[in-house]
Amino acid sequence: MPGQVAVVGSLNLDLVLQAPRIPAPGETVLGACDLLRFPGGKGANQAFAAANLGARVHMIGRVGVDDFAAPVLASLASVGVDTRFVIRDEQAATGIGMIVVDADGQNAITVASGANAAVTLDDISAAEATIGGSDVLLLQLEIPMPAIVAAAKVAQRHGVTTILNPAPAQPLSAELLSRVNVLIANETEAAILTGMPIESDADIELTADALRATGVETIIVTRGSRGCARIGQNTLSLHPAFGVEVVDTTAAGDAFVGGFAAALAAGSQIETATVEGNAAGALACTRLGAQASLPARSALNEFLRSESVLPPNRS
Repeated sequence: MPGQVAVVGSLNLDLVLQAPRIPAPGETVLGACDLLRFPGGKGANQAFAAANLGARVHMIGRVGVDDFAAPVLASLASVGVDTRFVIRDEQAATGIGMIVVDADGQNAITVASGANAAVTLDDISAAEATIGGSDVLLLQLEIPMPAIVAAAKVAQRHGVTTILNPAPAQPLSAELLSRVNVLIANETEAAILTGMPIESDADIELTADALRATGVETIIVTRGSRGCARIGQNTLSLHPAFGVEVVDTTAAGDAFVGGFAAALAAGSQIETATVEGNAAGALACTRLGAQASLPARSALNEFLRSESVLPPNRS
């Protein structure tokens, strides 16, 4: 049975250029494709990802009243995301992401937060019943920190599992981390959170131990082409990556988080949720764009059936 996921986070319109390479400072690179527009924002991407995989999803956040808001909301509506708690802000523009994607599928992103920076404590209070009635609360770091902490407090009060994707990376308070059940970070984000560089599997375990000391129960570190590592109580499980032809990595992390959240909300064990997140992230790399690349349930199931899913290595 599908679970319910509440997402408190950002909504953007992404403006994308495919170029031969990402420009160095001061450099002009010719040969880019036409400007492409895709709905995005980490919060909206993860909401779309979870809904596209069958979860019942509620989005809480803000957009402007400009022309960019309509495609952002329409994209979420197309997969059934409930946007009644997305406020149309008359004082701020819809958030924008400027993305350059190189020939290898790697990207560079600059964000103008716009209305995302105006999410308030009152916005969270208005959605308390929805957050409290969910199986999972999903958070990122593209809206003001007081709203993020307030949402985590609501979830804790109602016994809702909180997943935090700490992106863009920044140091976090114990007040927030003590209310997080699952933290999903890439290697760079995990290193910034702890001040400990990750160069080996042993480093991942030390980093996760430092984060678990703050009260987080489970740490998942995504590692790109090397898959991901999951650290729980006295366990380190290494999940290998799925081999795919990479076109654009823009939403791979969001696909992982959304896939994991949808599976966990539906009652899957954390190992199964990790495998589904890993597979969703791989599939997202095979298409251009953010939400346009996020897989549907049928595609994910077919992919998992066609792949040899190895059990994780444990230590």
